[in-house]
Amino acid sequence: MPEDINGKERGKGREAAFAKKRFGQHFLTDKNLLNKIVRVSGVMAKDCVLEIGPGQGALTSALIDAGAQVYAIEVDKDLTGALQERFAGSASFELINADALAVSFTSLSTGRGCKFKAVSNLPYNISGPLIFKFIAERDAFTSMTLMLQKEVAVRLAARPGTKEYGVPSVLCQTYFDVSLEFTVSRNLFTPRPKVDSCVIGFKVLPSPRARITDEAFFSKTVKAAFSQRRKTLGNALKTLGFNTEKVLAALHRVGIDPKRRGETLDIQEFAALAGAFLEP
Repeated sequence: MPEDINGKERGKGREAAFAKKRFGQHFLTDKNLLNKIVRVSGVMAKDCVLEIGPGQGALTSALIDAGAQVYAIEVDKDLTGALQERFAGSASFELINADALAVSFTSLSTGRGCKFKAVSNLPYNISGPLIFKFIAERDAFTSMTLMLQKEVAVRLAARPGTKEYGVPSVLCQTYFDVSLEFTVSRNLFTPRPKVDSCVIGFKVLPSPRARITDEAFFSKTVKAAFSQRRKTLGNALKTLGFNTEKVLAALHRVGIDPKRRGETLDIQEFAALAGAFLEP
């Protein structure tokens, strides 16, 4: 998953002064772009929206203007006071001062009595772990519209047989419809990051794209297949703890050539393979 991307701070403006590298903060203030994000997200009046890393509240404001009830999670205590002041008196805003990775989205959804649409310009330094958390707690959401580093977004939407295709691609596309929406230039952020960003959409599927009997083992199988990209499946899958005979038998059972590599398998093949290992 992505490494932290630390952009150089430019200028002496209010946004640059507030941005902290340790939180992966890059603020976006272009109103036309913010409204475009809201439109792409499909947020409508009365929708429950979860925003992670609201920063100074620019996207938050656009979401509230669209009629959403916004639940914003912000870890930076230097920003929470300004956010509370900006949205003081608004019944459409609730601020949660916490680390998003430590918050149970499932409990939050249950407690607020609604499923969320997540709409966020995700902090760069936690975007990878958050994607896996969204997968694990997907029942709390109907959709996610996220701003990510472009290279990360491309990876999540990658197809089999491409160099970008990997574990995140398989797992995201197993549980979501994934769509690249539009690219956002690095020049529109303060401070300016080193890479362009991309808005990517995830629509939660009612059930996984393939039949999966054990989600944890399915994930483990996918990770094993990509653990040594230059190795064939016959060798890479030994990291699951099975001997050569068991690995070859499972591959043979589902008609997959042991000489293939993980990046050539589609979701249905990964699901069938994981199931074959679990058969007696």
